[in-house]
Amino acid sequence: METYEQQVRKELSRWQRQVQRSPSLPGRLSKRVQDRVNRIIPEKVHQAFTVAIKQMIRAVLYGAGYTTMAPQPVQELILTEEKVRSRIQFYKTATATEGAITGAGGLLLGLADFPLFLSMKMKMLFEIAALYGFDVRSYPERLYILYIFQLTFSSQQFRNASYPVMANWEAYSRNLPEDIHSFDWRRFQQEYRDYLDIAKLLQLMPGIGAVVGAYVNHRLTDKLGTTAMNAYRMRLLKV
Repeated sequence: METYEQQVRKELSRWQRQVQRSPSLPGRLSKRVQDRVNRIIPEKVHQAFTVAIKQMIRAVLYGAGYTTMAPQPVQELILTEEKVRSRIQFYKTATATEGAITGAGGLLLGLADFPLFLSMKMKMLFEIAALYGFDVRSYPERLYILYIFQLTFSSQQFRNASYPVMANWEAYSRNLPEDIHSFDWRRFQQEYRDYLDIAKLLQLMPGIGAVVGAYVNHRLTDKLGTTAMNAYRMRLLKV
């Protein structure tokens, strides 16, 4: 009979192959269309999105409410991951409820979903990091959280570029500048916005906004939780 760690290693190996796969033809075509749309959007709009997302995430990263959980030493991986899955389930339910409420509220509440959903996703990542024993008070660990976020919500091309950094995080983090301004916020916001565009536009439509909001938020939170689990497994198991 396989041990829990052996099962986890198999899951991790499948996940690693998935995030490093070549971009599909539909994915490449979709990315080209989105890139053309981005070139049409005025530069001032891009700058406004970049500044807004940068300030929003900086507020989340440095807010006291996001750093209250102390690192939990991992003694038994199976027990740690029971706690992690429990928190992911909690946030899946919370974000689905929030998405349904804002989706049912029309355009203004639909727009309010963006910062609320982003805040809850970041809060979940902080809790997962602490449960795996990582100290989220440090700058490198906060930056790693952003890499998990963008690995989840980006094109396959960008995942292929981000994964090697995460796979060699210990070496990479030793040479990080102590300045969060050095992070590529423009690329971060553009990939995130492109990934969510269609789903979030549907959430603003009368009649279906509540259903779409609940479904999309639930699914995206689950995807983020899975990415986070495997990203921290990779570091714990040194695979």
